[in-house]
Amino acid sequence: MPHDIVNGHIGHNHSHDHLHSHLKPEDEAQDLQLLTAQFIDGFVQAADKTSYLRLAGVPFERPGKGGSTALKLVDVSLSTEWQVGTASPSFGARELSYLPFPGEMVRERTNMSLIYVSMDEKSTLDIREFLAKKDQ
Repeated sequence: MPHDIVNGHIGHNHSHDHLHSHLKPEDEAQDLQLLTAQFIDGFVQAADKTSYLRLAGVPFERPGKGGSTALKLVDVSLSTEWQVGTASPSFGARELSYLPFPGEMVRERTNMSLIYVSMDEKSTLDIREFLAKKDQ
C-alpha cells in the first residue's frame, strides 16, 4: 500500500479507515538498536547458546553464492566499540567537522556477527540485518 509523508508523518494516501501506525525512520533505528542490545545480552547470558539462536530463528544454514552450496553457521562474533566523538561533512569545505565527546558522553556499543562458511565461501551476517528483516 503506498504511503505519503505529510508534515513529517507517514500515512496512506487512502481515505478509508487506517488502523495501524508507522514509526518515523529515526524511531525505527532506535527500536532496532534497543532490540539488538537486548538480543546480544540474552545471547551472552544464555546457558545454551545454540538453543537461544534456534529459538530466535537464526538460520544454521544459508544459501551460498549461486545457491549451489549451503553455508553453515560456525561462529558468533561479538565486538565492542566505544564512540568517543562524531565527524560530519563541513559546509563548503572538503574537511570533516569533528566533535570529540566529553567523558560522560562516550558510549559503548557491542555488535554481533554470524559467521557462515562453506568449502568455497565465507559470509558474515550482522545481527542488526537479521533482526531488521525478521521484524518486517
